[in-house]
Amino acid sequence: MTSGETLRGGAGPGAGAPRRVAGVVLVAHGGQEASAERTGPLQPAVLRMIPVAAAIRSALRGCDVEVRRPRFLVRGWNGAQAAPVCDLRKELDALAAAYGRVPMVLVGHSMGARAAIRAAGHPAVSAVAGLAPWLPPGEPVSQLAGRRVLIAHGTADRITKPADTWAYVERAREVTQVAAIEIKDGDHPMLRRASLWHAIAAEFARSALGMPAGDQAIASVLRAESVDPPRTVL
Repeated sequence: MTSGETLRGGAGPGAGAPRRVAGVVLVAHGGQEASAERTGPLQPAVLRMIPVAAAIRSALRGCDVEVRRPRFLVRGWNGAQAAPVCDLRKELDALAAAYGRVPMVLVGHSMGARAAIRAAGHPAVSAVAGLAPWLPPGEPVSQLAGRRVLIAHGTADRITKPADTWAYVERAREVTQVAAIEIKDGDHPMLRRASLWHAIAAEFARSALGMPAGDQAIASVLRAESVDPPRTVL
């Protein structure tokens, strides 16, 4: 991955002796099904994650948690190459080497959600959230065992398929508990009802890192991991 913005101060991997942190949150942006084009900092999928990461940073202020918004090297998933998954795993390896055994949380959007969910099997990862994820049929679930999982999708998404997401949730629940949230009128870029998307991501990060609830209503939804009803509508 290219070196991305670190939303809290402090040294990171490769920057000398790192400061002590209580946890790490990686926020992964979206992309395309196939593209070898290098990812740039001003591409909409990258920019869209700035307010998501900022909301997480605000929710974790004072908790000594590192929030990072790295960029994938190329824009595409690129079939069996699964390029962003490789990038995330390398980033996790570097963070684990720098910070040791601290909980790491992945929060991804669209293609970044697919990459985060795939990379959740990394031994450093304790929790993963997929926002408006791209989860085509056949995506694996075994790597989620033992991880805390949130998946949220909007009813107005015309880019990735909510039906695929809910089918994936059903399979994932065979190996772990999953909190599923259906956002009424939520669109793919998470611009409609943006504040709700941001609040869900932020509260999930707090909960996954063992912090007290910041938003009690959303925190209670995140604890609703039962299959009846299969998802909570907000």
